[in-house]
Amino acid sequence: MTSFFNGRLENPAFFVGMEVPEHLDRGRSEQQKIAALWDFGQGIDTDKIIDIGPNGLEGRTHNLPARGVRGSRWTGREMSWQHAPDDYAAIHFHEGDLHDCGWETDFTFDVPRDLPSGVYGIRLRCEDAEDIIPFFVRPNSDGHKARVAVLFSTLTYQAYCNYPRTNYGAAYESRRDAWGSNPHHPALYPEFGRSLYDVHADGSGVMFSSLLRPQLLMRPGLFAYLDEKGSGLRHFAADMHLIAWLDAKGIEIDVVTDHDLDAEGLFALEGYALLLTVTHPEYHTLRSLDALQQFVDAGGNLAYLGGNGFYWRVATSDIFPAAIEIRRGESGVRMWETETGECFHAFDGQYGGLWLKNGRPPQKLVGIGMSAHGPFTSSYYRRTQISREPEFAWLFDGIDDEIIGNFGLSGGGAAGFELDVVDPSLGTPASAIVLASSEHHPVDYACVPEKIWNPDLHSAEWQRNQVRADLCLVTLPKGNCVFSTGSIMFCGSLPVNGFNNNISRLLENFVAGCLTKGEAI
Repeated sequence: MTSFFNGRLENPAFFVGMEVPEHLDRGRSEQQKIAALWDFGQGIDTDKIIDIGPNGLEGRTHNLPARGVRGSRWTGREMSWQHAPDDYAAIHFHEGDLHDCGWETDFTFDVPRDLPSGVYGIRLRCEDAEDIIPFFVRPNSDGHKARVAVLFSTLTYQAYCNYPRTNYGAAYESRRDAWGSNPHHPALYPEFGRSLYDVHADGSGVMFSSLLRPQLLMRPGLFAYLDEKGSGLRHFAADMHLIAWLDAKGIEIDVVTDHDLDAEGLFALEGYALLLTVTHPEYHTLRSLDALQQFVDAGGNLAYLGGNGFYWRVATSDIFPAAIEIRRGESGVRMWETETGECFHAFDGQYGGLWLKNGRPPQKLVGIGMSAHGPFTSSYYRRTQISREPEFAWLFDGIDDEIIGNFGLSGGGAAGFELDVVDPSLGTPASAIVLASSEHHPVDYACVPEKIWNPDLHSAEWQRNQVRADLCLVTLPKGNCVFSTGSIMFCGSLPVNGFNNNISRLLENFVAGCLTKGEAI
């Protein structure tokens, strides 16, 4: 197929027996002999296209083209399509839009009611080809619940779905073949649609990501980076470091996903004393973020075991339940930027962008927030003096080292790639204690743009000080606490030396401490 259309259409019409008027008066449709006039300013949050002509020839969009975008009548007086729908009576179509592959069902799997909660995989084989499709099993609603739950970042997996990165080539193929790793790199399959990090053929950003297509990044054994000091795993594959550690330590868990929180709110977390995140909980909806805050407020313990978490706001829709939407406005580390006047989601009409710009900086929830990013390399943490105070002896029991995490399967250390720090000006509670901070990161790490708004205040020296990961503990009024690592790479250190190392011991101490004193909410 060739000659695709990439661009915006606004209020298309069919006329009968006349030339198209220069200025269309939609109130005189009969006199102007309009056969059909579709008003794209109506039904922006749906797939409906409304015909306001005499024949009611309504239709539907296909593959989720972008709505809530500026039309020719946009003046800048309003920034929300809900306030001035006529200003946003355009739809942006792209040849790469993909909502539903429309594949037929080849098989189904009925989950046994007594199957323990966890993450599983369906192994598919055909001759020499193999694929493993992961899925999550929640605990039986009327059965046993563990006291610990792991929150899988399924919204983030979906945001990155089929992101091809830029490092696919001969060197990647050589390592893939030598390791026998997953061969299905997204760069090889553009027909399955792209991620929220990509742009369309006309340079506009990809705003929607759907589950109704193969999710090639959500596979075990798929590495993302040519990591000379480790495995180069990211996202779902890297999160298996934590699952392997929990299994090795005999810690019983249930699993919960971001989508569960979005659908059920706090109810999805009831009964748990401790919730563990995985390595990169970057994307959240209002409902999923509210559920986490309510869990902590109710007395639940939370371990944030990653970095760059709770960063971007995404929207979901009852009309498109398999899709999420992003608007990358104002600031933040991003691969493309939302057009002026288009920062409000089409799905829910709410303002998008960073949670920071929505008044919900991550520091308020977990004590730390995104501060710096760099290449896929890692350093270590150095303990602070206060970490040796008696009140923290339970956390550092069996750990005498000054340096922790100077090893790992992710970049060779526990602290790296994307880093979070405490910041009282953004809501870090006064009770937050920094127990360790990372140091000696390469010079090509950079402070995030949203923290640099005055070059006189934010000097090069100030910015360099932001390049660190703060490992902190926040104690809360109900006796519960939040433990935050400030680094995406933290969990990559857990398996080293047969799960016997100071990072492993630190997390094991935290889990044991929470289960000793913590009550399920």
